[in-house]
Amino acid sequence: MGLTSETTVYVMAALAAVCVGLLVWSWPRFARQGLWQVCGRLLAIGTTQVVMIAAFACWLNSSYQFFGSWGELFGSVETAPVGVTQAGDGGTGTVSGVAVKGALVQPAGDEQLSRVSGLPTGPAAVNGRVESVKVIGRRTGVVDPAFVYLPPQYFQKAYQRQRFPVIVALSGYPGSIFNLAQHLRVSQTAGELQKSGRMQPTVMVMIRPTIAPPRDTECVNVPGGPQTETFLARDLPEALKSAYRVGHDASAWGVMGYSSGGSCALQLTMRDPHVYTTAAALSPDYRVKDDPTTGSLFGSGPDRTERMNGHDLMWRLKHLPVPQVSVLVAESKHGERGYPQTQAFIRAVKAPMRVASILPEQGSHNFPTWVQEMPPALTWMNQQLTFPQDVVPRHLKKGSVVADPPRPGPDPLRADGPEPTPTARTRR
Repeated sequence: MGLTSETTVYVMAALAAVCVGLLVWSWPRFARQGLWQVCGRLLAIGTTQVVMIAAFACWLNSSYQFFGSWGELFGSVETAPVGVTQAGDGGTGTVSGVAVKGALVQPAGDEQLSRVSGLPTGPAAVNGRVESVKVIGRRTGVVDPAFVYLPPQYFQKAYQRQRFPVIVALSGYPGSIFNLAQHLRVSQTAGELQKSGRMQPTVMVMIRPTIAPPRDTECVNVPGGPQTETFLARDLPEALKSAYRVGHDASAWGVMGYSSGGSCALQLTMRDPHVYTTAAALSPDYRVKDDPTTGSLFGSGPDRTERMNGHDLMWRLKHLPVPQVSVLVAESKHGERGYPQTQAFIRAVKAPMRVASILPEQGSHNFPTWVQEMPPALTWMNQQLTFPQDVVPRHLKKGSVVADPPRPGPDPLRADGPEPTPTARTRR
């Protein structure tokens, strides 16, 4: 009986109802005066309230998928098997026709995916497809679930040698890939934009940055702890390139997110511009700091201040060379607390970095606001990415792995992309 299953929710609801019934039935027995009767009343009330809260928490988790399993809830995280290899070494399972036994991307259960509404159905070459997979980090040992949206062109003969641009979508904390698919509607929005011609064919990867639940690592490489930045900036691109026809150059890679996922998107793009050259951040923060959910992210000792400054984007803009990347930030003028910080960030950006913004008059730190911002954000991001990125050599067989080209320096040169849509304001 899984943590997110409807059976768990029904069982907990029934148990709560039974506890309420027993409390009402047994209350006359506890009404007498005496120490044991008082203790009985307190125990009965406490037990009933705990069970009712647990039932509500199960329903809430089932709806929003904060934790995908009992192991995640209690801090037990799956680790990668020993001897992980690249895709293409044979095996039985498949992801988009690629052999994946022992690979860095492997098929995963579709329990969460089956509950998402509006996903493409029918022939993949007509409507595209969303796959449920798990990504295995070769360096970090992390195993993280993901949904991968492949556009219809990915399956069409005319595009069989093309590599596609990629947008990695990150959930907030303690969110999940279910939130990205169901509530933010990442793949559904991308599919609609591509069908209408407002977005070029793009692979969308929905993944959570919470690689060590329940701890919030804020996409930081924690000294002696989870290496989240390494997973998202090195392991994830390597795994996706090994299993899918996606671009091998940074100009084809973008990252976006909401709330703390948006903060991660900015951090990754400004700290790792050789991996991601475009970012869209919906309601982000601009500085990573410790709180009760993160624990100590930067360790101790003389290097602590340096590590903290490295994750303070305003400090980076003032003291470090500015990377040649494009970022979009979204924040409501009224209803969200981060508007002054967003304005300060926009003013601080300088060439060669570029910034665009979506600044609605009203909004909140919630999915209805972010869903409204998604179409212009995705359209703008897609305009910054190159397509076709490159082509698969004819002599390579399906599922073969192509070595990455030489990695550019920290500030790779690339041509400026087109201007963003009218809904986004650009500052050069």
